[in-house]
Amino acid sequence: MVLLQHKHGTRMKLHHHPHPLAPEPQRGSGLAHGSLLHAEPGEPTDITAVMDSGDIQVKVLDKRASGQAFEVILTPTSPEPKDFPLSPLTKKETSLHEIQRKLEAAEERRKSQQAEVLKHLAEKREHEKEVIQKAMEESCNFSKATQEKLMQKMEANKENRDAQMAALSEKFKEMDKKLEEVRKNKEAIKDKDN
Repeated sequence: MVLLQHKHGTRMKLHHHPHPLAPEPQRGSGLAHGSLLHAEPGEPTDITAVMDSGDIQVKVLDKRASGQAFEVILTPTSPEPKDFPLSPLTKKETSLHEIQRKLEAAEERRKSQQAEVLKHLAEKREHEKEVIQKAMEESCNFSKATQEKLMQKMEANKENRDAQMAALSEKFKEMDKKLEEVRKNKEAIKDKDN
């Protein structure tokens, strides 16, 4: 038996009798298409007013002395599931000891990162010092080599100049000797003529 309430407050008791030609009712659908309902005698028979809903269609089949027969057609329910409100996430309360432990861990991470940065800077500075020292050594070696080459060149120039001077001096001596001989020959010829 199904108890329905009219929108004006009247109630109607309906007995459910499956129709012999109706298909099997679907699970969870309540009343199925093709089911027959009839009102008890003495109860209101305005089933169309009672079942005035967008989800239910009522069709009057037959009027009898014992009651009235109706065909009730239920529309299928929406396939979309209803949204259930999610329970709010409960935050786990953090104890003072846990906060202290997290702060200490954060401080350790900060110190470790700072030490890593300082180590990296020290390595970079050491590398820069090595590069500068190597550049200075190369510059010093280049200056030494250049100076040695210059000294060798100057020494070679001096030796060449000394050799040239010695050759000129020897040449002048030879010229003086020849001039002396020419002068002596002229004097000898002069003495002969006298």
